[in-house]
Amino acid sequence: MGFADLLDEVGGFGRFQMIHVALLSIPGLLMASQNLLNNFTAGVPEHHCRIPNITAALNESTAALLRAFIPLDSSRTPSKCTRYTDAQWHLITDKPSHTNATELQTEACAEGWTYDKTEFISSIVSEWDLVCTLRSLKQMSQTIYMGGVLTGAIIFGGLSDRFGRKAMLIWSYFQLAVLGTFTALSPSYVAYCIFRFLTGMSVSGVILNAVSLKVEWIPTKARTLVGTISSFFFTFGQMILAGVAYSLKDWRKIHVAIGLPFFIFFFYSWWYSESARWLVLNGRSEEALKHLHRVAKINGKPEMTEKITLEVLESHMQKEVQSSKSIHTVFDLLKTPTMRKISMCLMVVWQTGMGFASTMARIGSMAAPAVLILEEILPALPSIIYGGSAVLAGFIAFLLPETLDIPLPDTIEDVEEKGRSLKEETQSESLALRDIKQSEENKSSGLHPLLHVAKRTIIGDGSTHGDITGTATVALCPINVPPTSPNVAI
Repeated sequence: MGFADLLDEVGGFGRFQMIHVALLSIPGLLMASQNLLNNFTAGVPEHHCRIPNITAALNESTAALLRAFIPLDSSRTPSKCTRYTDAQWHLITDKPSHTNATELQTEACAEGWTYDKTEFISSIVSEWDLVCTLRSLKQMSQTIYMGGVLTGAIIFGGLSDRFGRKAMLIWSYFQLAVLGTFTALSPSYVAYCIFRFLTGMSVSGVILNAVSLKVEWIPTKARTLVGTISSFFFTFGQMILAGVAYSLKDWRKIHVAIGLPFFIFFFYSWWYSESARWLVLNGRSEEALKHLHRVAKINGKPEMTEKITLEVLESHMQKEVQSSKSIHTVFDLLKTPTMRKISMCLMVVWQTGMGFASTMARIGSMAAPAVLILEEILPALPSIIYGGSAVLAGFIAFLLPETLDIPLPDTIEDVEEKGRSLKEETQSESLALRDIKQSEENKSSGLHPLLHVAKRTIIGDGSTHGDITGTATVALCPINVPPTSPNVAI
């Protein structure tokens, strides 16, 4: 008997759980936007060196004037990072007799760049000239953001165990709403990165605590469905981000559009019920009982408010309460064999999560933007690294235990016990298969199956070796023993 049984008694996956999951999943529409925001706010528009007193007067009909100031690169398009030291007016004409343009002297863009505003009206790249020698700063902003997500996974994971899932989720919504919106007011690249780092921290707080509240209020059999629905919200969120970015085309407006809705999530998050599990484990059983009674009423099971008493609740949670008295650290995930195997697998498989595994996921996410820099060495190298990592993670995922329709363990001891049971079952199945195979071999060779059983009984413990002889052979398989055998007792 455990807390899962109490959930079934108060309605299982009823009206409360539906509302609860829906309200927790809606913010997921914009959570994906935070992770992918850099693809649009840091978009790189077409650009070339600014030409003082000339560029402003250029338009599509006089674009040929650029040939006098901007050299062509290897792909025969205007260079993005150099210009001619002196204007080469003769290059405006198409006469082939002129000096080869590649031999003319060039210099870096001393006065900055001119950006095409057709695709992006404004991005952080055009705002702070993150091109040419500063182009690595574009990817660095995403790495810094993921560093904030990593820091948040470490900090909010511990705080939620101390102050509760609901309290930290409410705070994370507020922090994300304020900082996400104020990022649009960043006066410099440094300020922008600071805001993005703090925003990343709040993103981890939302994900960790939202997942905890979902899982701890729904029965085991509904978790697969809930996980799938949550993934749909993230997927649709990516589509919404594309539409918002295409409509606004300004990085400041995009940040405001993505950040403001979290104020709405902050206000309605007060409706959530705190995790009853967490309340009981922290000595607040009376509050947990009130939340259970509330769930029962919403699910149309008011009669359960009289049946589920404080004593019933504590008796169902007794095992978890006893386990919670032990002080555990992150190192406990690596001490015992089954937990160590699961933790190591999740470290590799997660590249997005919960606690220690989430921390490993964020380290991978921090490294991911930096991998794109390797395309300057070999254009296909980032794709090889990303694809190879996914294939490796897929193979390692085979080592993880199945959780479909299986009650999740509540303690480390439960995990190890399940691991031992699975190992014993595997050994029993292997032994049975070996016996079947041996029996078939005996039949094909003309030996009676009982002879194999007797032989295994006598020498199976390793105390006696050699062939079975004498009376045992006569009794079990007389037709295979010659009458004149000296080892037969008649």
